Amino acid sequence: MNKTKPYAISKNIVYEAYLKVKANKGSAGIDGESLEEFEGNLKDNLYKVWNRMSSGSYFPPAVKAVEIPKKAGGTRILGIPTVADRIAQMTVKLYFEPSVEPSFHVDSYGYRPMKSATQAIETTRKRCWKYNWVLEFDIKGLFDNIDHDLLMKAVEKHTQIDWVKLYIKRWLKAPFQTKEGRIERTSGTPQGGVISPVLANLFLHYTFDKWMAIHHQNNPFARYADDAVIHCKTEEEAKRMLEFLDKRMRECKLELHPDKTKIVYCKDADRKEEHENISFDFLGYTFRPRLSKNRWGKHFVNFTPAISNKSKKSIRQKVRDWKLQLKAEKDLNDLSNMFNPVIQGWINYYGKFYKSEMYSALRHINKALIMWARKKYKRLARHKKRAEHFMGRIAKQNPRLFKHWELGIKPTAE
Repeated sequence: MNKTKPYAISKNIVYEAYLKVKANKGSAGIDGESLEEFEGNLKDNLYKVWNRMSSGSYFPPAVKAVEIPKKAGGTRILGIPTVADRIAQMTVKLYFEPSVEPSFHVDSYGYRPMKSATQAIETTRKRCWKYNWVLEFDIKGLFDNIDHDLLMKAVEKHTQIDWVKLYIKRWLKAPFQTKEGRIERTSGTPQGGVISPVLANLFLHYTFDKWMAIHHQNNPFARYADDAVIHCKTEEEAKRMLEFLDKRMRECKLELHPDKTKIVYCKDADRKEEHENISFDFLGYTFRPRLSKNRWGKHFVNFTPAISNKSKKSIRQKVRDWKLQLKAEKDLNDLSNMFNPVIQGWINYYGKFYKSEMYSALRHINKALIMWARKKYKRLARHKKRAEHFMGRIAKQNPRLFKHWELGIKPTAE
């Protein structure tokens, strides 16, 4: 610590922040400086961040705005701060997050230590068996519309550290830099900022989680960032809940997404009512009635999650984006090293519930491998069946080469 600086910020924490930013990787901000370039003069660069933050003279540069496609179509703006700014944000996060984290609700699952989307799905699955109705909702443009004054009130409730409050205020106001020019910001917190998820969670803690705990404690919920479900006993209760929720969001200057907010009946073998909505999507899974098998091997209709069609489509698109047919110079070991971590990630996430629903998406990897084989080996170029047999034999001989082969999803060798 340096006693001559107005703010006491630990150099060790700035270094820890750098290590976390490095682990998260990420691309260059508006200054074009990559992480590798920043590390070229690491000691000086980290000293500069610490020195400016400690003296109160750190002003965040504009955030590079990048349009990225949404799964449902359209685009959203992602903000990419500079490497130095990501380290500064991480420094504040390391001081600030421990002061808010203990207050957060047990059923808030997004962007939190020791919490995951899988836990949210598991909890929701169990509750759908107890409660007949679900109110599924999504907040329209949450990251763009968070009210700065309301957010700062919440920040001030949880920290007395002046420089933490100062820099959070400055980040909220940092403009977006687009190809067309700068966009000044009067609301929202940029998606892509290191500090943004904890700020969004804090805002929704007071807007939604705490409000539910006080006023609607008989209606359990699961929330992951701006995506959430509330469980209700009856349709009337769900309709009333929707009215209350809509009013609450407007009070907090937010709006429910009209297309992604609906009441759903959790239909199964024992629930005989009819309703137009008997399925909902949550965190890449579709919850709906499915044929399941009980422990005695008897089939019954169960309301349960499995990978959504949207997620399957996204996997297929990702496999196409690999362009395996253009990688003929690689051998199969190279390809398995390149893509197995991604395949394992899909299996870990989408294989948790109703695993077999995911298999059709993983079969696309085999199709891509067959295309690769036909490009690599002249003798297979014109013979799709022969290429299938070739890959099938390899899968038989080496069933652990690709992660999905271990599940038995192999090309056929007949």
